[in-house]
Amino acid sequence: MTLSEEEHALVVRTVVEQAKKRVPVVAGAGTVSTSHTIHLAEISRDAGADGLLLVCPYYNRPTQAGLEAHFRAVAKAVPLPTLLYNIPVRTGVDLALETLEKLADVKAIVGIKEATGNVLRSQQIVARMGDRFDVLSGDDALTLPVLSVGGKGVISVTANLLPKETSDVVRLWNAGDVAGARALHLRLSAVHEAMFVEANPGPVKAAIADAGHIAKEMRLPLVWPAEPSVDKVRAALRDFRGARA
Repeated sequence: MTLSEEEHALVVRTVVEQAKKRVPVVAGAGTVSTSHTIHLAEISRDAGADGLLLVCPYYNRPTQAGLEAHFRAVAKAVPLPTLLYNIPVRTGVDLALETLEKLADVKAIVGIKEATGNVLRSQQIVARMGDRFDVLSGDDALTLPVLSVGGKGVISVTANLLPKETSDVVRLWNAGDVAGARALHLRLSAVHEAMFVEANPGPVKAAIADAGHIAKEMRLPLVWPAEPSVDKVRAALRDFRGARA
């Protein structure tokens, strides 16, 4: 959201180049404006993205009719496989289940990143729409519960730091190893919590900086996490790695 359009295109191109078609690349393109969202979606497509992630327009709080019209317009203009992203705590608006049902006829919309913090919502989507939409947890701490009600995976914060371990929870579940998935998920739980000791992405960037992969830099209005917060992240990682040893 703080990237310029040129930076947005560079990030997508860089990820596409590194992925080398081993996995699909889904680019976030949601904004408060439908026309600007379409423009970012076009930039993402032209940079090589395989799909789009569209957050509900934030701050202006559109009605449910407005949300439906917004997503239809973007999907029509740039019909890449699209995941919707429902996170009311950040956007100020909740994409209602009834609105999602109305969007079921839009072929390009293939799933939803569900970040209401309520597993019941994921369960309701699966119960009412079956396999029409893939439901992905938008909360690391709820990955296993969402899988248990029919979800397909997670769009993760922790995976930026621990990609194998985070994806292993889903792999173990899909392989039928419920006990193994549960054990790993519970071992990761304190790390998941630490990733939100301050506003994301501050804590995870601090952990990645500790590992020497990035510089200690944030863009305003976010600032670098306070040292007590960073200490909590470090402690959670130490405990996780100690438990793994």
